[in-house]
Amino acid sequence: MKFLFLFLDGVGLGSNNPQMNPFVRARMPTLETLLRGNRLVIETLLHQSGSEFNGNQQEIGEKRKTETNFQPFINQYATLLALDSCLGVNGLPQSATGQAAMITGINIPAALGYHYGPKPNQAVAQFLQTGTLFHQLRERNKTISLLNAYPPSYFQAIERGYRIYSAIPLAMIKSGIVLKTIDDLLNGKGLSADFTGLGWRERLGIVDTPLLTPDQAGEKIAILAQESDLTFFDFWLSDYAGHKQNMKIACNLLETFDRVLSSILTNWNLDDGVILITSDHGNLEDLSTRRHTTNPVPALVIGASHHRHVFTNNLLDLTNIKPAILNLFP
Repeated sequence: MKFLFLFLDGVGLGSNNPQMNPFVRARMPTLETLLRGNRLVIETLLHQSGSEFNGNQQEIGEKRKTETNFQPFINQYATLLALDSCLGVNGLPQSATGQAAMITGINIPAALGYHYGPKPNQAVAQFLQTGTLFHQLRERNKTISLLNAYPPSYFQAIERGYRIYSAIPLAMIKSGIVLKTIDDLLNGKGLSADFTGLGWRERLGIVDTPLLTPDQAGEKIAILAQESDLTFFDFWLSDYAGHKQNMKIACNLLETFDRVLSSILTNWNLDDGVILITSDHGNLEDLSTRRHTTNPVPALVIGASHHRHVFTNNLLDLTNIKPAILNLFP
């Protein structure tokens, strides 16, 4: 069993509105094929006796208060569910508490009484010291890899106290997993956050960064994922794109991701592995606001039906992700 966790920061299930939702505007043939021609929008899951609902975000939010009958989408190799990211706490979900809830199985916003982010404060960080998904998998002698490579400037800023770790790398470090560096990127053992390496060249000035096409990046991810029991990739650029409110940038980002996903699937054993695509909170799906949203987040699970059945049983919100993964690795 191999598990590939593709984490898309700041991606919710928005409405089928091309004016504000790049998931409607972008060309994403891979996702559409998995969803039988449907888009990654809330209408794909809303069960309304055949009626169509094309309201704006506020109207959809009001409908969810009274209509919770999300109809799971199930295909030959894919299951799509809507997960609650608010977790019963008022306010807009945030990255630190959302990601921490996801990898601890604990309703951290409820425990603290608030959502917090983007980076963990001391209270959130305490939950990531022990007992996370990564800790428990290692206790079961499972191997874990975070494919993101981090540039030298990242580690220098951490060391000098100019920045702190976000929830995912912090939990990895606390469980004894070493973060990948520029050497791993140059040696083909890690990937840049944008998949292709272009950002390292253009924004960081690291001119010898290897450049990959999205197809090559997807193939590399699939190959590297065979070396560990659980492989994690943190695609945080999706949250940045949501805050920019730029439709062209958002569509380009999603189209690149779709090509990467296509290549992953081409090189993936769908009968003996599971791919999870999910998020911590909404943002990118509604470019009418630069803030996060209260939309549910998608859980797109790809793999053989028996694995998906085990994984998606009782998968309702972010806190259910950790036990769902552990169920696959008894």
